[in-house]
This record gives sequence, structure tokens and C-alpha cells, in this order.
Amino acid sequence: MRLPRLVLLLTLLPAPAFADGPGDNLPDNVRPIPPKGSPVPEADAKELRAGLAELQKEIADTTAAVKGQPELLTLLPDVQIYEKAVRWALDYDEMYVTTQPKRDDVATAKALLKKGIERAKELRDGKPGWTTATGLVVRGYKSKIDGSVQPYGLVIPPEYDFKGGKKHRLDFWWHGRYENNLELSFIAERQRSKGEFTPPGAIVVHPFGRFSNANKFAGEIDSFEVLDHVKKHYRIDTDRIVARGFSMGGAACWQYAVHYPTLWAAAAPGAGFAETKEFLGNFQNEKVKPEWWEQKLWRMYDATEYAQNLFNLPTVAYSGENDKQKQAADIMVKYAKAAGVEFPHVIGAKEGHKYTADAKKEINEKIDAVVANGLPKDRSEIKFTTYTLRYNRCDWLTVLRLDKHWSEATVSGTYKDGKVELKATGIAVLRITLPTEPKNGVVINGERADALWRKAGESVTASFENSDGKKWGIPGSTLYVPKKPGLQGPIDDAFMDSFLMVRPTGKPMTKPTGEWVQKEMKHATDHWRKQFRGDAPVKDDTDVTADDIKNNNLILWGDPKSNAILAKIADKLPFKEFGDSTVTLLVYPNPLNPAKYVVLNSGFTFREYDYLNNARQVPKLPDYAVIDVSTPPHSRFPGKVVRAGFFDEKWRLQENDGK
Repeated sequence: MRLPRLVLLLTLLPAPAFADGPGDNLPDNVRPIPPKGSPVPEADAKELRAGLAELQKEIADTTAAVKGQPELLTLLPDVQIYEKAVRWALDYDEMYVTTQPKRDDVATAKALLKKGIERAKELRDGKPGWTTATGLVVRGYKSKIDGSVQPYGLVIPPEYDFKGGKKHRLDFWWHGRYENNLELSFIAERQRSKGEFTPPGAIVVHPFGRFSNANKFAGEIDSFEVLDHVKKHYRIDTDRIVARGFSMGGAACWQYAVHYPTLWAAAAPGAGFAETKEFLGNFQNEKVKPEWWEQKLWRMYDATEYAQNLFNLPTVAYSGENDKQKQAADIMVKYAKAAGVEFPHVIGAKEGHKYTADAKKEINEKIDAVVANGLPKDRSEIKFTTYTLRYNRCDWLTVLRLDKHWSEATVSGTYKDGKVELKATGIAVLRITLPTEPKNGVVINGERADALWRKAGESVTASFENSDGKKWGIPGSTLYVPKKPGLQGPIDDAFMDSFLMVRPTGKPMTKPTGEWVQKEMKHATDHWRKQFRGDAPVKDDTDVTADDIKNNNLILWGDPKSNAILAKIADKLPFKEFGDSTVTLLVYPNPLNPAKYVVLNSGFTFREYDYLNNARQVPKLPDYAVIDVSTPPHSRFPGKVVRAGFFDEKWRLQENDGK
């Protein structure tokens, strides 16, 4: 969401939010996000560069000193986050100094350099004090997506026993939108503020979310990488993980709640947005006119479409009575009620875009009462809706294949008295995982389904296929690569896991398309850094190794003539069109490694216009598109989209898709 320019420079405490109106609805006049930084006095810049060089040397010396000590080497990101925060602020003009309100990133950078040097020395001496500290702690991890180091904040309760003892409840808090809330200000805030909620005895985690993208795409994966990192270093009660957030963080909370409804013990979204079209009309006064494929792709992040999933998750929503963003909870209440689900909506009397003390007390009482019981030990009933295999899990039920992506797929049913009974629509293959084999079998859509149960750790599991549209039974073999979890598109999905951009070194088929490829690849790498706060990995096509192919989604730029890797697989792709002024964009299982994607000529697909409001930050292109490069790239698309669509569940072209 957008906040007024003055409010953008405040700290992360909730602040009133208003639409900027028509000024941010003009694709031809788009402000830069993040905004241009403040001038840094020459003397300060010189001091910061010297301090940065000292920290970099300390990191190099520490890395050499702890070589061969894996337990210490894994702590390097806890130091590197300070170096990155200062270096990027200096290198990319992202340092902000203002008087009204007061903010001084120069002073912050100097303080963070000292902290980084202190940590480097502690680590080199084998005494990393922050790993056993309580209170406010900032940590870092190395992302699997692009190898970047990413920060996050923690609040460790004073009673935490580092020698052993009980496991602790974990509360996630997703932060609001601030267009200049980059690494410097985020780390500084996490070193001085506990945040909005600090339940007694709980660990609170504050993900960075890779800047201000409403925890979408790489920002979504950030929370799970943070969770994995926290689990390695602290004792977490995984039955008592809570989802919370406000404003943009409230939008994130809605998304996490409906996408992963049985991961959390409870959810408490505040304000935010819950879908695209009505929010933009209400908050931004925007007349939204999507292409047909864009409208389908809203179903990736429109929480309203998944509202039924809150049946599985105790939820307490919050809105200020006078907050325009109350629309988010109101529409979720509406959609959930239509699906037979109800949850409390706490209203802050006469309040705008912040919590009231009374509302916080009420929310805490409701959430704490639920979390005390933890996740159900034996969940007897589930109700689940999805539109994509990216979101396919509800406790003991996993959806493995759909009839058709971006169309509604639902499954509901019970597990009790040794019997599983399900009703399923829009689903081709599903899996059930239980403590023991159900003695009274499985019934799907009124008929008993044959099963082949297998041991899986301490559980048993069986898969079921609806091969003829009527009868469910044991899945047969397939001679093709189907759309499956983690390999289902659209293009943006390839950037939610490890990827490698492959630069062409050969001569392009035409000059116009070759020039477009060079410019768009630069755009993709530059904007990955700006929006997702990492350096996109890049290699020449001639340098790609077998390990690169094994471990990464390959983002191939160019055409079969200019890119050697693309030349190897061109005849195995279901669709390609390269003309005098046209370029193909697509996502597809890599013929050289069908467990990973190959993407042609695209970074993430939302662009500059969409940065101005988080509700716009959804996939803008489907599984494939043909771009006419004679129309220059602009703030919405990389050129004129002359053709676009989705592959079917067997990764084949669909006739009249979207008509």
C-alpha cells in the first residue's frame, strides 16, 4: 500500500495510511521505488567507506579463522547483514536523512558498522555473544533463492534457557509498508523496538520480507527461510506458531493464513488488503482493467478466493473503525461467511490506521486462549480450497495434481472412527498422510477408493487418482511431466526457488530482439536488487555447468541462435516464436532437468507501476507470452503482448485459452 510521502520517513510503528489518488494511477509518470536517497556529506561518506573497508577486512579475517568450524561458519550471515546494509545504502543512493520527521541514516550506518565489527571479532574468537542473548536480537541467513544474506529480527523472552528446557511459542510479525524501509532502517528498528505485540514467554520474529512487497514471491519464501533458521538456533514449539501483522503486514497475514491454514495455531491480521480489484478501487480510486490472464492470476494472492480455508485456522481480525483499510477484513468476513466460516472482527472504536489499547487486549485474550491448546493433535475435519499447486496442503491432505490450474479446486471431509470420507472437485490426484492406516478405508465422493499405503517416517501415506473423472483409485504411471507442486507456473513461480540467469554470448537472430534482450536482462537484474534485495546470479551460457542445471531454475535470455543452452532444448519446448520483432517468454520444465524450471526472457513480471501499491504486485504474465519489441518496454509490460496463455496440466498449449 502507499502512504503519504511524509509518513514514509517514519519508523515502523503503525501510522495513518491514505491513498495518494490519481497521481499514483498514471503508468507514464511513475515514482522510483525505493526513492532516491539524501546527499551524504563528503566527510561522512569518506568515514563510512573507511569503516566499511574495516568491516570487510574483519569479515575476511574471521572467515579464514573459522574455516573448518561449520558451527561458526554458519553464523557469518549474522555479521554480513551489517556490511550489506551499509554498502548498498552507499552504492545505490539509498541513505535517507531528514529533519521532519527526524531520521539520520548516516548516523545509523556508523552505528551498524561498529556493531558488525564487534560481531566479527566475537565470531573470530569463538564467542558469538548474540547467539545466547535475550531481548532484541538481529540475525541473518543466506537465502537459497539467490545466495543473498537477509536480516530478520527477534525478541527472545528473558526466561529463555539456552542450556535446555521447554520449547517456546513463536509469533511472526509482518511489518507495514515504508518505501524507504531498507536494510539500514530495518536493522536499526529491530535493535531498538520490540514491536506491537510481545506475548509473555513467546519468541517474536520480525521477517524483513525482502523489503516492501507484502511478503509475496521471494518475500513469501523469506518467512519460511527465517522459520528454518530460527528452528536451528532456538527451541520452537511448532504446535504454537502464530501469524500476525498490520497494514501491509496484515495483508501478508491474510495470505499466509489462507495459503498455509494448518501451519499456524492462530492468525491475527490487522488492516492491510485481502484482494486486488475492490481494494484498489476503494483505497486507490483506480479503475482496474486487467487482461484475462491477469484476472486469473489474481487467484494466486487474493485471499478472498481461499476464505474457506479459515475453517481450519482460528482467526481474529482487527480494523480501526475509521480506517479505509477496514475494507480488507470486511470483505474477508463476507467471503468466509459465504463459505460457511465465521471469525471475530475486532473494531477499534473511532480509530484510524492503528490499534487501540482495548482492541489489543481483546485480541491478545482471544489469541492466547487458542494458542494455549496448540494445533489439534488429531484434526478430524478439514475444508480446503486452492487454485494452484503452489498452495496444496491442509494438515493430513495434500493436493498433487489439479484438473485445471486457476480454476477452483476443493476438498473437504472427515477422518474419524478409522475412516476417511472426502468430497473433492477440480482435483486429479491427492495424498492422505495419517498416523496409521484407516481400518475402515477411504471414501471419496461417495465411493470406496482402493489404496496402497506406504510407511513414511512415523506415518503412513497413500495417493489417489481420479483418472476417468468418476472413480478414485491407485494412481497409474505417467509418460509425461505433469504440472505438480513446485513445477506448475506461472513465470513468477520460478523466482521462488534457486535460480540462475543465463546470459547469451552468441549473435542474436535479429538486431531489434537482441537489443531488447540486453535491456530487459539488465532491467530484470537491476529490479531484482531494488525490489527483492539480492544480486541475481548470472552466468554466460558457455559457462553453465551440470551442477547449475541440477540445482537451479535456469532463466535463459536470448534465442536459439544466441544462447547455447536454449539451442540445446529449443526443439523440446511446446512453444517458441522468434521473429524480426517478436520474442518468446515462457516457463516450462527444463528438458535438461525436468525437476526444475526453464524460463525464457523474463524476470519477475510485475513492473514499476505495480511497485506503487502492494495490491498490484501479482503475476502480470501467465505461462507464456509473445512480446512485440517494436513497442518499447514501459512501466506495465516489457513491450506489446501479442499472445499469452497457460499450458494445460500436461504442459501443452491450450486452444482458445481464456476465451
